[in-house]
Amino acid sequence: MLTWEFSAQDLARTRFARSPLCEVTASVEVLKDPGRHAVHLPWVRQASAQLAGVGWELLSQLVRLPTVYVPDFLTPVPTASSPTIEQALADLAATDPAAVRRDLARIGGELSPLVAELARDPEVGLARLVAEIRVYWDTAIAPHWDRIERLAEGEILRRARQMAVGGPAALFADLHPQVTWERDTLRIGYRMVDAHRRLDGERGLVLVPTVFAWPGVFSQQNPPWQPGLVYPPRGVATLWETAGSAVPEGLTRVIGRTRAWLLAELDAPASIGELAERTGLSAPNVSHHLTALRGAGLLARHRTGRTVMYLRTDAAELLLRAVPADG
Repeated sequence: MLTWEFSAQDLARTRFARSPLCEVTASVEVLKDPGRHAVHLPWVRQASAQLAGVGWELLSQLVRLPTVYVPDFLTPVPTASSPTIEQALADLAATDPAAVRRDLARIGGELSPLVAELARDPEVGLARLVAEIRVYWDTAIAPHWDRIERLAEGEILRRARQMAVGGPAALFADLHPQVTWERDTLRIGYRMVDAHRRLDGERGLVLVPTVFAWPGVFSQQNPPWQPGLVYPPRGVATLWETAGSAVPEGLTRVIGRTRAWLLAELDAPASIGELAERTGLSAPNVSHHLTALRGAGLLARHRTGRTVMYLRTDAAELLLRAVPADG
């Protein structure tokens, strides 16, 4: 069990961030052990074919199975809320060689050949690693990044709404089955870890929703950054689906099949464009039905940048739970 003890100042400094590098490293683990990540099997089949002949050996050797430790320099806690892959790779390329050697020493045992070369000459090795990640990203992650990013943005909106309604404790409610909050302490149910840490009141915690982390949850404690908690956002199971959420038949008789369908599809917040893509409906048709659902108090909308995200209200959640899928 890992526990973090919060002060009021730590709660005030707790924030969300997205991390392209966390998605990369977690996705490597998915590719190497797809049986533990069944939700991502559609992506695994596609990415495996696309990555055939693409060189990412050093990246693969850094993400070992079982994944007890990934070098901190490869998964830094983001200092910005939504860094681009270009920003993340620039920071990676500028990593202090001493930090690289320090992190690699934590791996323990004999290093694999390419990792040993990285330890001997970090500057050359980092240049190779950055080039590998760039190609890996363009091939396996970039084609899906818009949807991944929207899912993470929707998760952040949902958590912010929970906190606004229920206070800081609600922020951590149903975050992950292994994560619980009691009074001023966050507990992460690791079987192989037994540690208690006090946040010092100056750092808080960074919550990093990461699609490819499913089904796990990972702590990041790599000074001088804030500690981080990497967890899968709600709705990961919908990411690789085009449509097909269970539609409560009883609900269709009340609000109509299309509106019940859209409400069911919004298990995670989504935009009009994404819902149109997933359902095959036209964007104007989706917009018309979402407006009606919002007018009935079943949806809320939030703008993030140029995108408007729709999410179910508490009333919609109660309605969907009350009506079984078979009516």
